Amino acid sequence: MNIAITVSPTAKENGYKAALKAAAVINEAIERKGHARIVLSTGASQFEMFDALVGLPVDWSKVEMFHLDEYVGLSEAHPASFRKYLKERFVNIVHPKAAHFVNGEGDVKKNIEELTKELRRDEIDLGLIGIGENGHIAFNDPPADFDAVEAYRVVNLDHKCRMQQVGEGWFATEDDVPAQAISMLPRQIMACKTIITVAPHAVKAQAIYSTITEPVTNMVPATLLKTHPDWHLFIDDYSAAKLFGNE
Repeated sequence: MNIAITVSPTAKENGYKAALKAAAVINEAIERKGHARIVLSTGASQFEMFDALVGLPVDWSKVEMFHLDEYVGLSEAHPASFRKYLKERFVNIVHPKAAHFVNGEGDVKKNIEELTKELRRDEIDLGLIGIGENGHIAFNDPPADFDAVEAYRVVNLDHKCRMQQVGEGWFATEDDVPAQAISMLPRQIMACKTIITVAPHAVKAQAIYSTITEPVTNMVPATLLKTHPDWHLFIDDYSAAKLFGNE
C-alpha cells in the first residue's frame, strides 16, 4: 500500500493543500510535454479545493478537462447538475483549453461513445477523485464492477448514495434524486497517472476508515485506490477521526 496521507485541522486548509498538490502535478505535466489532461470530481467535499485551485498559478490554456459523472435525464439548469457545478466553480473561471462534460440528456449511448473517444486520445495526468459516504468512487456504488473495460457506463444509484445527495442539499428528498447516472468506471479511474482524493468532513469518517483498514473489495469501492502507485489522500480532522481514534 503506497498512500501519501495528509491530515489538516480544517476543510479549508485541507482543500488548499490538495489544490497545491494538484497544481504541482498539472504544472509538471505542462512542463514535460506542453499540456495536461485532468479528470475532476464534484460534490460538497470539493468546494474548498476548487476555491483554492482556481487561484493558483497554472496555465489553464494548456489544460484539457474531463469529469467523472452526471445524472441521467437531469437538466444542466438543475442546481444538482455536475456540469453546472463545474462550469460555475472551475470552467467559467479559469477557461481551460477544453472541457469535456458527461451529458446525461438526449442520446446517452452516443454521448458516452463520443466522450470515451475524447478521453482515450491520450493519457490522463491527474484524477481528482472523491470518496462517497458509502465508499463509492465516482458513482460506482457497492458492489462496484472492478473489471469493466468501458470508460463510462449508466449505473444505478443505491439508497445511501442518493441520501448523501439529499444530505448535501442538492435535492429535497430521495425520490427527487435520479435513480441512474453516467459514471466513469473504476478501471478507467485507475488509469490516471496521479490520483488526488479530497475527502473532508465527519460524514466521510466511516468511509475513510473502511477505505484504509479493509482489504481491497468492491463492497468498499474506494479501497481500489490503495493499489494505485501514486495516490494522495487529503482528509481533515473530522474525516480522519475514526482512522486515528479521535472521534
